Amino acid sequence: MGTKVVLNADVSRGKIDKNIYGQFAEHLGRCIYEGLWVGEDSLIPNTNGIRNDVLAALKNLNIPVLRWPGGCFADEYHWKDGVGPRQERKRMVNTHWGGVVENNHFGTHEFMKLCELLETEPYINGNVGSGTVQEMSEWVEYMTFDGESPMANWRKENGQEKPWNVKYFGVGNENWGCGGNMRPQYYADLYRRFQTYVRNYGDNKIFKIAGGANVADYQWTETLMREANQMMDGLSLHYYVHPGGFWNKGDAVRFDDKEWEISMQKAYYIEELIEKHSTIMDKYDPEKRVAMIVDEWGAWYDVEPGTNPGFLYQQNTVRDAVIAGVSLNIFNNHNDRIKMANIAQMVNVIQAMVLTEEDKLLLTPTYHVFKMYKVHQDAERIALDIDTKMLEVDGAAYPQVNGSASKAKDGSIHISLTNADKDHQAEIDFDIRGVDFANVSGEVITSEKMNDHNTFDNPDKVKPVAFTAFENKGGGLKVTLPPMSVVVLKVTI
Repeated sequence: MGTKVVLNADVSRGKIDKNIYGQFAEHLGRCIYEGLWVGEDSLIPNTNGIRNDVLAALKNLNIPVLRWPGGCFADEYHWKDGVGPRQERKRMVNTHWGGVVENNHFGTHEFMKLCELLETEPYINGNVGSGTVQEMSEWVEYMTFDGESPMANWRKENGQEKPWNVKYFGVGNENWGCGGNMRPQYYADLYRRFQTYVRNYGDNKIFKIAGGANVADYQWTETLMREANQMMDGLSLHYYVHPGGFWNKGDAVRFDDKEWEISMQKAYYIEELIEKHSTIMDKYDPEKRVAMIVDEWGAWYDVEPGTNPGFLYQQNTVRDAVIAGVSLNIFNNHNDRIKMANIAQMVNVIQAMVLTEEDKLLLTPTYHVFKMYKVHQDAERIALDIDTKMLEVDGAAYPQVNGSASKAKDGSIHISLTNADKDHQAEIDFDIRGVDFANVSGEVITSEKMNDHNTFDNPDKVKPVAFTAFENKGGGLKVTLPPMSVVVLKVTI
């Protein structure tokens, strides 16, 4: 069967929060050091120690929000060690990620400078696992208090006269695991306690995010919502695509047909998780005041052969472009509850936007999808109904085609579509209702082989090109998606 799509351009489904296109930068492997931070003395061109080439690439994504410093690292990070003169900062061992020495040269001031240069909102993740209430409270005071106090005075001594605006603050991370191996009841009580001291100073209003469930741990969501929903603004959800399972994830480049299919099915599985966790949240929060924050997601494979296993460096193929497209469409379509998502991670780690090697940089297929999809940020979602054939792997079914659509302020419509079938194109009959359109254009990212990826020797192997495989059919469109592709159409009226 072919795919039938009905677009009702005059039926609004609410705003797609731009923060769905958020990023995540943890002190992990070469994400911060070498990836983002090289220091002012580096021969690599930089601004205040932050790499200019990486900055320029990331600026093109219009990154709305950036999560830092973790991840698992957040619950062993003590922020006071990362402020003041760099040569005097305490060194520590990064026990989670490779056992390397962390010199704390990239701390609060450097992160805030990065956010300023990227024009992005900071999302700070506080330490519940090994930290104290006082430590978390004083960090918020240090960053946001505009007055006379020990922490505000210390910030000024360290070169930042005015406070920063910090809108998003996470109270702990993965406290069911690396953040303390806690039971949900215990973390709920700790969350209630810690968040009490995450105060609003002056005009700075903090959006408090509680550490949520891992994958299908519905009891965790039930407990947190029952015990603490009135004290939170957001509740997180973490989910990664592991084709071979957590302990044997599979290779990022050297994978077979079956692994492709499993990857697609697992990418789609996040929709079931969103719906089931949302149902629990609806029980305690029918007005949907508490946002679902998918602040760790992406495709996580075995590390690239020959690299430090604790650095989680992996390549990025056409498969990852499709996974990104599928996931972002699902997030867009659940915009009533999902108000932020943060792909893991921004540079050199897991499903990265950019990879670096000394002074070289390349853009990944996932980067290109984020750039194509940035048209959805803060746009008005409009109704898009898709009837497509189901594919199957090991008895688990998933759609061949998914998509989302939005209307920009200028009235133009953007439709993002994915084809998860690596062997067959998708013939789509588009019925466009509620608008008379004048022109259609598009971009597509795909490649000849499912393992194709960009390298430092061939950095443009996989990149978007103009999409022309469509024809106007008197009020509708006939669209042909290539196998394993992501397409964004622009419809102007």
